[in-house]
Amino acid sequence: MNLNKVVFKFVSISSSILVALLVIVGLVRIGSYCYEFGYRVFTEQPVDAAPGRDVVVQVTGTMSEREISTMLADEGLVDDGLLFFAQLKLSAYSGDLRPGIYTLNTSMTAHEMMALMASESQEEAGEIP
Repeated sequence: MNLNKVVFKFVSISSSILVALLVIVGLVRIGSYCYEFGYRVFTEQPVDAAPGRDVVVQVTGTMSEREISTMLADEGLVDDGLLFFAQLKLSAYSGDLRPGIYTLNTSMTAHEMMALMASESQEEAGEIP
């Protein structure tokens, strides 16, 4: 009977240590992912070096910012749509993207793309007759 108590205590302590280690490893992984994502929000580089390639995209008035982010990722203009969405939400351009047809380049930064899509079109600015 005494041996059973010792074995049970050993198994109980071992399982508690194992659960604690799993929780610690999980927290470290989550923290590492969050740090990396947050770092990339402010330091993300363009997909390609200059001159890159031009991609024509159309933003409609019914598209949400999340849908625009996904479209840019699908077109290869950004590496991560969720990252672009986070950058957009943290920028001054949140809610300011305008519908239109844009020629974007893979060598543009996310900030440059946002600025272009938030600016007045050439027709609205009166530059094109």
